[in-house]
Amino acid sequence: MDEYIDISGAFGSSQVKKPGASTALNSFVPINKVAEAKNITTRAVRLSIQSGQYIAREVTVQGGKSYEILFESLEYDIQALVKENPEPFYYPAIPTKSFVPDTAKTIALARIDLIKQWGTFRIKYSPLHQGDKLFLEMYNSGEYLKRLFNILGKTSCGSLKRWKLTYDEFGTWEYLVPQYKYSSINNHKTILTDEMINIFLKFLLHPNKFSIGKAISLTIQILKNNEVQNIPSIITFRRYAENFRKHNFDRWTLIREGEKAYHDKVEAYIERDISKLEVGDVLIADGHVLNFQVINPFTGKPTRAILVGFLDWKSTALIGYEIMMTENTQCIASALRNAIINLGLIPKIVYQDNGRAFRAKYFQNCNFEESGFNGVYENLGIKSVFAKPYNARAKVIERFFLEFQEEFEKLMPSYTGTSIENKPAWMKRGEKFHRELHLKTTGGKIPTIQEAIKLINCWIEYHNSKPCPNAPEMTIKEVLNSVQKQKINISALDDLMMKTETRTINKHGITFLGMHYRSDSILGLREMVNIRYSLFDLSKVHVYSTKGEFICVAKRETKVHPMAYHLGTVKDMEDFKQKIQKQKRLKNKTLKAVKNYLPTDELKFLETQLDEEPILVKPTNVIELKPKKQTPREEQISKKIFASDYEKYEWLMKHGCSNSEDRHWLTTYIRSDEYNNLYGD
Repeated sequence: MDEYIDISGAFGSSQVKKPGASTALNSFVPINKVAEAKNITTRAVRLSIQSGQYIAREVTVQGGKSYEILFESLEYDIQALVKENPEPFYYPAIPTKSFVPDTAKTIALARIDLIKQWGTFRIKYSPLHQGDKLFLEMYNSGEYLKRLFNILGKTSCGSLKRWKLTYDEFGTWEYLVPQYKYSSINNHKTILTDEMINIFLKFLLHPNKFSIGKAISLTIQILKNNEVQNIPSIITFRRYAENFRKHNFDRWTLIREGEKAYHDKVEAYIERDISKLEVGDVLIADGHVLNFQVINPFTGKPTRAILVGFLDWKSTALIGYEIMMTENTQCIASALRNAIINLGLIPKIVYQDNGRAFRAKYFQNCNFEESGFNGVYENLGIKSVFAKPYNARAKVIERFFLEFQEEFEKLMPSYTGTSIENKPAWMKRGEKFHRELHLKTTGGKIPTIQEAIKLINCWIEYHNSKPCPNAPEMTIKEVLNSVQKQKINISALDDLMMKTETRTINKHGITFLGMHYRSDSILGLREMVNIRYSLFDLSKVHVYSTKGEFICVAKRETKVHPMAYHLGTVKDMEDFKQKIQKQKRLKNKTLKAVKNYLPTDELKFLETQLDEEPILVKPTNVIELKPKKQTPREEQISKKIFASDYEKYEWLMKHGCSNSEDRHWLTTYIRSDEYNNLYGD
């Protein structure tokens, strides 16, 4: 006897055979055979299906859609007529796809809820088909079971019976999933053939970066040349290209834009734990071309200088920098010197750019057996680490330079922009209005190096007052000052100062940047020397021989008033008098050095000439007034000012000491090294 599943109760007494039993009753019959057996039209059969008289399924046939009716749901007399050639009944196959969209799962679960609501509703009516009709009218109106209606939309009695039959057979929602073709994230449903895709991708994945539109037109042209029929529309190709880019962005970027774009746009960066660093452990160095013009001290013309800076990684403070016309090793060395002096300790590591200047032999340890040269970093105990080429994200100083550009450089009157595309309007062609406005508001002012340094220092002070990114509860300045300072021998860092071309000493001393630098130690020299300097302090230069031997520190010579005794102030007259006395002192020193080489008569003649006081021309037609007794305040104001100790000594020896303070000073000076060098035997 055949085995049956009982689906009685709410759904009547119909029985469906389990798979494996006789298939005579578990088959579907095309509606044209049913119409032929009943001697009616197929339209009448369709209307019977829609009214719920039969259990049917929708099938695809040539020319469109059709229906097949479950053999069991036919009348018994009709079953006998169509029993000769029954078609087997196929239950829904167990889903084999591993991926089911959430929307499909939601629909399947909603179908289960709907057939349960249907079963509960229809048993209240007799006959049952009246309950079915009323349930469908209420549900399809959208006012009953609104949530399910929003998911499933309108349905029919045949669909409900089919869902119920499937669910009772298998008891799981997976068999109620809509039988659509679902594609995974890596598969795109398209009508493009493999041949079309291969040709299309050759243009899309090309280093010359064909646009999508141009790649489509070239692909279509090639397909036409190959006599391919039924070429899809342009929008089909474009949809495939956009889907390919979204799901293969790594390959898209690497082949079209290169490795750097891949690192910047695709590859994740490695996060560093800055809390493990202390202030002064690591300094980050890099060069930055200033986006505003300054006056070149060597040529006097406007130019964009280069700022080489050292940033403390922990505090993110720019602790030292140097401005130079070209990025070179000496500029970097001077910036390092300023950083060490300002930081108050020698860093452990310098993390720096991969540029040519930083890779120079001057800074990097080399083969000492061949060259006999010790790198400056090694002498200071600093380890040098170079960043990966073309990897800006490895250097946090790039972020500092971005803030420097936005907060400082754009405020400068000589701002030139970061590139040709981003230059200000007044620099573009034909912008007469903006050019006149710029001249009116700025006066065409271009700062000097010293002026730029002062302004940069003011901005750095403001920047250091911000919260520190690596310690938000403290400012950058507070984090920077939290480190314990070391005792730095500044003179030992003089080798790091800027070095210029060799200079020749003349009667004016050393001429550099249009200024004269003099020292007693180079009075008798007439040879070429090297000087070291810093643009932060041009009041002095360090003088070295061409062999590298330190000679002296030459100070910048100031100019005097051309009519000091006639139009100048007291300070102008004193300055002029002191320079005259300095010349006399140097002559006496020279005379003293050559005494042993001259005859006695010539020596007396020279002493007579050199000891004569300089003739000072007094202004004519001046009425001399008797001096009045000065008040203590006037005496304090008119107190003589000396530029150097030896001038004060000579004045006291000539005029005598008038108080105990001068006598004490004179006693101390006679015991000093300067006195022994100038006046000792």
